[in-house]
Order: sequence, then structure tokens, then C-alpha cells
Amino acid sequence: MQEILGVERQTMKVFVTGHKGYIGVHLVELLKQAGHTVTGCDLGLFDGCAWEKIVPADRDLGKDVRDVTFEDLAGHDCVMHLAAISNDPMGEVDAAATYAINRDASIRIAQLAKKAGIPRYLFAASCSVYGAGKKLDLEESDPLNPLTAYAKSKIETEKAVSSLADRDFTPVYLRNATAYGHSPMLRIDLVVNNLLACAVATGEIRIMSDGSPWRPLIHCRDIARAFVAFMNAPRERIHNKAVNVGGNTENYQVRDVADRVKKLIPSAKITYTGEVGTDPRNYRVKFDLLNELLPDFRLQYDLTSGMEELHRKLIDHRFNQADWNGDQFVRLRTLKGRLNRLQHVA
Repeated sequence: MQEILGVERQTMKVFVTGHKGYIGVHLVELLKQAGHTVTGCDLGLFDGCAWEKIVPADRDLGKDVRDVTFEDLAGHDCVMHLAAISNDPMGEVDAAATYAINRDASIRIAQLAKKAGIPRYLFAASCSVYGAGKKLDLEESDPLNPLTAYAKSKIETEKAVSSLADRDFTPVYLRNATAYGHSPMLRIDLVVNNLLACAVATGEIRIMSDGSPWRPLIHCRDIARAFVAFMNAPRERIHNKAVNVGGNTENYQVRDVADRVKKLIPSAKITYTGEVGTDPRNYRVKFDLLNELLPDFRLQYDLTSGMEELHRKLIDHRFNQADWNGDQFVRLRTLKGRLNRLQHVA
């Protein structure tokens, strides 16, 4: 028996998609620390991008999530579905592929999980579904206003999978705030990590918008912790719910993040490049429902502690301008480079 967030549970067999990703590597580590058995499913598009050692899954399926089978899923107690074309810019490169992977494959895996008798399906949704928010302090019941293929794919998955819910199958949709922070699979194409890494590597804090948009922020490890908490939560509390995942005190404007970076690196200069103009994605989000459903769950990081940790890691790893300009820590660059090489070989 294991104790997580004060709740005693039996060990489980957990199927995690995207287990080699930015959040997935934290999730595998947390699950294995708690004594659970993890099957990971990841195509490995970003193999070689790790900057620290990764805790391996107990079983590693190197396959596209579109190819997951009933046999792959059978015998598991929970599916945690993280795999996706992972953010708005990547999603816009090929909208058709975004829908095929983020929506169609997600729905199909839920259908197979239900058929296999798996009682719980946890889906990595996103606060980006609020898009151009019509008001501040958005709740789950407020109108959605998605602006990108990525955000639309998340909403359409929620709607389709909700029709599968019954007394034997409990889906939950974790509308995660914008991730940041240290991971063994570091990304610098996320707003906090981007501004901090730019300052470390170049001495400049480059803001491409006017700095006014609101974003709810959450450390990537806290997202992983939330998945574990939802796995352990009583069914009647969370059944078929969409839940914002983050903290009420962790909503920031982009310029606020830049100011925090400046405090960490006083010599860095803040520059507004203006190259993308006004960013229409603007949403400040409330997390009261999360606190109500999971009263024992608390974020381990706030923006200050998360940035301080990442800053130390960047310094320890001697992060430099070559790293900043390279492909390793930017998913879109890595993906484009590998696709180009594949096309050249073909």
C-alpha cells in the first residue's frame, strides 16, 4: 500500500502516453516512487533532447498514439493521456495532424480504455481553451473561445469523451495552466522558460508581444502531481469533470514574468520587440473547483521558487547562446529538423 496526498491506495498499473515529454518524465518518476507500475507510450520524436537522466518506465512502447491497441491497454487501472502536438505554434504547422493526434487519437484511446475495462481516463486538456477571454477570472463553466487548432482539439476531445462516461468509466479533463520550470526534458519554448533562458544566454529579456496578456502558470512537476492526485481521488468527486489545474495566485501578465526575470538577473535588459503585436490569447483563470474537489492538493511551487530552481539549473548546466539558438530545447525546431531529414532521405 502507498500513501499519496494523505490517501492510502493500492499500487496500480498506469498507462502513460507522452511519458518521455516535458511533463511525462516527472509523472513517471512520481508514479514509480509511489510503487505503481508504469507502461509508457511515446513515439520518441524528441529522443536525445534530455539534458538530465530520465527515470524509465517499467515497459516502454515506442509507438505513435494513433497505433495504440486494445492489447496494449488491457490490464491497466488508469490511462494518463499526455501525448499531443504540444502547443499553439506547433499545432498551427499542420492543423490536420494536430486534430488527428490531439483529438482523434485521444478519443480512440478513451474508447479502447473503456472497452478494456479501465475505470479512469485522465486527459491533459489546457486552459488555452479560454483563448481570448471575455472576462478575467474564468471558471470551467464560462464560455470557451479557442483561437488555435491546439485549443480546439482539446475542447472537441472533452466533448466526445464525455459521452463515454458511465458508472464504470470515469474520464477527467485536466485543463492545465501554462507549464514552466525545470524538467529533465527541458523546453525553452514556454513563456517563463523562454524569457529566463534568453536572459541567461544573451543578457536580454525579449518580449515579442506588448507584455499585457494574462497567463495562468504552473510548474510542470505540479501538473504531474495533479495527475497522481486525480488518479487517487474518489470517483464521485471527479467523474466526467473538466477542472482548471493551477493556483489562483499564479496568474501573471507576461510583463510581470519579465520583471521577475530581471530580479534574478539584474544585468539583463528588457526589450519589447513588437514582432507579434498584441497577443489575442489573454486569459486569467480561477482554480476554486480544483481546491474544492482535491482539498488536500497544494502546489509545491510558486513562480518565484520555480524560476529560482530553473535559474540554478541553467547556470549549473552552463546554458549558453549555442543552446539558446539550437534545436535541443525547442520542440518546433527539433520537429522541423527531423521532418526535413526524413523528407531528404525519402
